[in-house]
Amino acid sequence: MEIKSNKINGANAEISATISMDEVNANIEKIAKQLAKTTTIQGFRKGKVPMSIVKKQFGDKLTQDAEAEALREVLEKGLAELNIDNASLIGEPNISKFDKSDDKIEVTVKVAMRPEIDLGDYASMAKDFDKPVITDKDIDAKIIELAQGQAELVDVKRNRIMKLGDTAVIDFEGSIDGKVFDGGKAENFALLLGSNQFIPGFEDQLVGVKRDEEVVIKATFPENYGGDLAGKEAEFKVKVNQIQVKEDIEINEELAIKMLPGQDDTSLESLKKQVKDMLENEVLGKLYNDELKPALLESLVTGFDFDLPEFVVEQEIDMALNKSASSMSEDEIKELRENADKLTELRETFRSDAQRSVKATFIIDSLAMAENIKIEENEVMQTIYYEAMQTGQDPQKAYEHYKEAGYLPAIQMSMVEDRVLSTILNSKIKEA
Repeated sequence: MEIKSNKINGANAEISATISMDEVNANIEKIAKQLAKTTTIQGFRKGKVPMSIVKKQFGDKLTQDAEAEALREVLEKGLAELNIDNASLIGEPNISKFDKSDDKIEVTVKVAMRPEIDLGDYASMAKDFDKPVITDKDIDAKIIELAQGQAELVDVKRNRIMKLGDTAVIDFEGSIDGKVFDGGKAENFALLLGSNQFIPGFEDQLVGVKRDEEVVIKATFPENYGGDLAGKEAEFKVKVNQIQVKEDIEINEELAIKMLPGQDDTSLESLKKQVKDMLENEVLGKLYNDELKPALLESLVTGFDFDLPEFVVEQEIDMALNKSASSMSEDEIKELRENADKLTELRETFRSDAQRSVKATFIIDSLAMAENIKIEENEVMQTIYYEAMQTGQDPQKAYEHYKEAGYLPAIQMSMVEDRVLSTILNSKIKEA
């Protein structure tokens, strides 16, 4: 067996070998002897099956197993020559050449390794930034907003004109071309002006109307409105029965007790601290997601230079190509199938983004190991459950859907990336 090993770069290697048929035949004999001792063939006692019968029974399978054993030997010896251990390999070895003749087999195997990344002082790639300043005014405004969400509606005693933010208790009847349509009539319906609960223009025309007034409102259903009403102009007869507003909120210890049920510390000071923390997290979350995380990831991708496993990049290109093909017409897909050059040209348009994506993945993976960050499957499940509940979905069904579709690894990797970038950024916060 002649073996020639070549380490192309830090992430790719190639092993070429010439395997004589004598070596393959020797493997056939060895495997056949083992089978003769263990296999059961009708008419023969176990362990007493003649070699000729074994070879006849297993035929091509013996040859395939013998060639596979020779290939394993090629890979083992080639990796040893290159001083590459199995733990550093990623993916399956790719047999790029397998030319078989009467006396030999010429084979080339490509292997990919996990890139070694010198992280250095990676935290320096993130810039220091000031912690968001949350004022007492911000805190009080948020407390009132949260309290009003739980507050009761009260009738406005003074008969004033309505404004955005008021709740109008109305009777209405809608018609199109003089005919009342299904669902277009209600009594004592509570409508928060400015909530955009009704079709565009309806709520705006109630602003400035007083209690007990009757008005006619004309509004057009949106083109994307479901059913037969889409795009049609309707006329609504509306009577305002009552104007309601949220009861006034006074920020005091009594309010704190109401808003912190079940907690040991229900003081106003504790409420303000919790609201301040919540506002800081909201502002930080937006700042992180909109600006700092994308900028940091870009700095990491451009700041590190290392070789990428070819097959991983090719897989990423294939995924991008398949995604693009899903929006193509049948004629466009047919043209690509019939024109190899055009397909190759299209694939190359995805290469740069694919390389960037793969590079980012390996960087995040290395940083996660450096920061000892792990996301277990139960944490992924909890995240999916929470998001499902937020959108009114069945949490268990949502999780099973993602699992069956094979999305869990991608979700897990996204969570790892988020935590890695957050960890680095958290170290860069400067107290105001």
